Amino acid sequence: MRFSQTLKRAVLSVFVALAFCGQGIVLADQSKDLASALTPLASALTGKTPQFEISGKVAIAIDGSTQPIDVRMVRYDDESFDLALTHAEYAVEIRRRADVTALAMPKHRTVFIGRGEVAAADSLQPKAITERLISKSSSLGTVAFGLNVLAAGDIEATLRGLLANAKFIHDPAQGCWKSGDTTVTCPKEQTVSVSSNDVKVSLETSTKVGVAPSASEWPGMTVTEISRGELERTLLCGVRRATEVMKPGNDLTKPEQSPRSTDHGRLTWIDGQRVATLWGTPEQIGTAHGKLLPEESRRCIESVLYSFGTANTIRTGRWFRHDLEAAYARLSPHIPERHKRETQALALSLGMEPELVQVLNVFPELFHCSGFAVFGSATADGKLYHGRVLDYMTTIGLQDSATTFVVRPEGHFAFANVGYAGFIGSVSGMNAEGISLGEMGGRGEGQWDGAPMATLMRRAMEECDTLAEVQALWTNSPRTCEYYYVFADGKTNEAVGVAATPESIEFIQAGATHERLGEGIKDAIVLSAGSRLEELRRRVTEKHGKIDADVGQWLMSRPVAMSSNLHNVLFVPADGILYVANASHNKPAAEMPYVKIDLKKMLDEISGSPDSTRAVSAKQN
Repeated sequence: MRFSQTLKRAVLSVFVALAFCGQGIVLADQSKDLASALTPLASALTGKTPQFEISGKVAIAIDGSTQPIDVRMVRYDDESFDLALTHAEYAVEIRRRADVTALAMPKHRTVFIGRGEVAAADSLQPKAITERLISKSSSLGTVAFGLNVLAAGDIEATLRGLLANAKFIHDPAQGCWKSGDTTVTCPKEQTVSVSSNDVKVSLETSTKVGVAPSASEWPGMTVTEISRGELERTLLCGVRRATEVMKPGNDLTKPEQSPRSTDHGRLTWIDGQRVATLWGTPEQIGTAHGKLLPEESRRCIESVLYSFGTANTIRTGRWFRHDLEAAYARLSPHIPERHKRETQALALSLGMEPELVQVLNVFPELFHCSGFAVFGSATADGKLYHGRVLDYMTTIGLQDSATTFVVRPEGHFAFANVGYAGFIGSVSGMNAEGISLGEMGGRGEGQWDGAPMATLMRRAMEECDTLAEVQALWTNSPRTCEYYYVFADGKTNEAVGVAATPESIEFIQAGATHERLGEGIKDAIVLSAGSRLEELRRRVTEKHGKIDADVGQWLMSRPVAMSSNLHNVLFVPADGILYVANASHNKPAAEMPYVKIDLKKMLDEISGSPDSTRAVSAKQN
């Protein structure tokens, strides 16, 4: 996933760098020379210059390595521009004209072209694009404000006025202006260099632009026609969502924790975590989900389909949504009709295309993780403790949508699903019958002629009240890709590890020695890979006989959890208790506090729902 992180930071850094130069003006030291030097770039960024070219280099430090990117942006008029980013691993070029937009990947020799009109809210039209490109939920809103201030009057005069209250200090010996870790220099006419933390930018501005090349003709490239609305919406929303993830504002880092309720649902907060309680028919559950979590669902969808989708398209040369739609077409026959009805109701409640929400819900076919279950002689009280570590792409911001769902579906078992707004499947969950499940992704992406992993996980919680039934569900269902699981039953103190592919399935009993997992540990199942498996085994062995809720949470701490750790869960299924930790914007889940959620208590609090926690067993339907 390093490519996605590098690309997303590169694209956003280019944008931030261009905008920052405008913001830097506001902070710079009072200097006539600096104001004059910054005026050409500021005029271009604010739209005062009708035609311009900005070119240069951006260097970003990621994982200790500098990633250089060449940048070129040309504005021809209010409707047309070119943007090209070139990196050693990828290259992308956007050409927009009044009636056509093209996204090209030169290294893949492929281009996506959209023609015709596009909705104003989704448009990449250069005029006033900053207002559409910077999210109101991003701290970069100050950049937009600074550019608007500059655009309102004479650029150089406004600069001089703003520079009067500068925080930058002029260093004549070095020929630069400094403020904290940020340094601004103007090495030659119409050139600005900015260095800030792990980002270095050097940009040159020119008002001389040539004739705009065709956006429709790409000799030697494979052309794919797509909806222009979808093309521009994907790029615009992808960058806008990235501004939220990388530079979050207070409404994301300190969200308002007010409870909400609607028919068949309510949203509460437990020690800073969202918990949504839903009950009823598929239509009622889906509708309540959308009404309670509209913005959280939008963020999840934009993170996956637009931010990650853009990066994945550039990485592969294939349109990401086309890949998801192709996967959904093969997976759909194996998805229960009740889940499709719930997804449809969710989409209608959100005011989104049903197809959009459908394809989002097969995205977890890409997850990777760790897990364990310990019980009997391994624990301090003999109870079963089931730990689940989800290591997956905190860089796309799914943590902004993190929600634990407590669901009582009509005619099926009630359950807790540790997941994300806009997503109805499960990757970590426990039902009211004491069954808990966690998955660990493997290889085999593209093997999609079966039931989606997240669908099987949810079905198990809705339909199974014994470990044998869970195993039978996996054995008898067509499966996708390669996945590993830990299944547990708190009623009987049983747990099993699972290695499943479309062709085979293997159940690994507690305490068994396995070639991939090492020597068996009594009353324990331990699944992970590489050094994380070694460390998890060492910890379980060291604390054997002493494991309780606190030790169980420690077992999942770093480095067992990766830096991309999105959520951790410790299930105590016999008690109907789960402990949940979600990643923040700057810390993995393993470094965040765990919140205790009492499934049985929350089910008892559901008003206007059936009295029984199990209603009618799905086994009888």
